[in-house]
This record gives sequence, structure tokens and C-alpha cells, in this order.
Amino acid sequence: MSQPRWRIAAGIGLFGAFAVAALMLWQTGLLAQALDGETLERLVIDLGPAGPALIVGLMTVAIVMSPIPSAPIALAAGAAYGHGWGTLYVAAGAETGALIAFGIARLAGYEALRARLGERLASAGMLNRVITSQNVLMAFVFATRLLPFVSFDVISYAAGLTPLALWRFAVATLLGILPASFVLAHFGDELATGDLHGAVLTVLALGLLTLLPLFWRALPLRFRTAIKHWFGSR
Repeated sequence: MSQPRWRIAAGIGLFGAFAVAALMLWQTGLLAQALDGETLERLVIDLGPAGPALIVGLMTVAIVMSPIPSAPIALAAGAAYGHGWGTLYVAAGAETGALIAFGIARLAGYEALRARLGERLASAGMLNRVITSQNVLMAFVFATRLLPFVSFDVISYAAGLTPLALWRFAVATLLGILPASFVLAHFGDELATGDLHGAVLTVLALGLLTLLPLFWRALPLRFRTAIKHWFGSR
């Protein structure tokens, strides 16, 4: 078997393994529990030291298998372990899932896509330089991680179809998911303690986090240049 075919088979096999895992979670009822924050919170607490592993595992499966929502898992992690440890477990699961999704796409589709579009991209000039620039791709992944309305799963798979280096993807993803992971875990913690005022503030903070990149892009270029210059001179 040639290397491209071996890579495609490996990518499909890895995705199939996660599909089987998701099916087993659904058949055993664990998936339904994972989508119910209160039920999952009690389950991970009852599991004791194994609880964090379940949170990380469920987050990983939720990222790789896109239809499974990850927000209820993150909220349960915050409710069960607080915003500190909850953030750590949520970020670990999301990062692991993102890396696996990236790997599946890189194995199964990158070579085939490059073989099909390579000559067209080479003649595309500026477009080719943009979509093959490591810095541009890394910045794009980081920026999309800060926007909750952009599909985390789709970006992970799409990044695997680009020439972006794995370590750059990993760093951009980790830095980008930490704020949202903290906000979701903190929100779950506030709900668990009955602090509705704190929960409302957390929701507002998440909204502000979402709008910041858009606000930055809306600023006139001269203001953005002045701000960058000011911070660069500090």
C-alpha cells in the first residue's frame, strides 16, 4: 500500500474508532448523561479520582465527533471541580480532541487535496502565499478559537487540510481555548454555588470576549497601528 493510501486508511480508521466510541456512549446512556450537566456533575464526583479522566475523555470525543455539544461537559467540569481545575480538564480535553481532529484531516485529506489543487494554488499568487503562510494560518486558528460562534470542530479539521505545522496548531489552539474554557468552567461553578449574580457577570464576560476581536477589526487602521506602536514601545 502506497504512503498516501496508508495515510488515508489510517485517518479513516481513527475517525471510525471515535465514531464507534460515540455510538457506545449513546447506547450505554452515558452520552445522554454527558448532555445533562447536573447528572454528569454527580457522575464525575461519584467516580472520585477517575472523574477528571471522564471529563477529558468526553471533551475529546465531543470535539472529534462534531454533533456532540461540548458546552454541557465544560459546565459540569466547573460545577464539580471549580473554575481552576475545571478549566484545566476542559482545556486538556479540547486540546486533545482538536489535535486528533487535525491529525485525522491531515492523514486522510491533506495529500489528496494537495495533489488535486497543488498546481492551481501555485498559480494563484497572493492567495497561495496567504493560505500557505505559517504565521497567517496560526493567527487565523488563534483568532477563531476566541469566537464561540465559530465551530471549534470544523476549524480543527480544516486546519489539518492546510500546511500548518502541528506545533503551531497546538499552540494557537491552546492559547485560544483557555479564555473560553475558563469562562465556561467558571459559569458552571457559579451555577453550582447558586451565585446567579456571578453567573450573569460570567455570561457578560463571555459576550465581551466574543466581541473583542470584531471590535479590533472595526477600528480604523491608523488606530490599530498607533496601539501596536504604543505597546511595542513599552
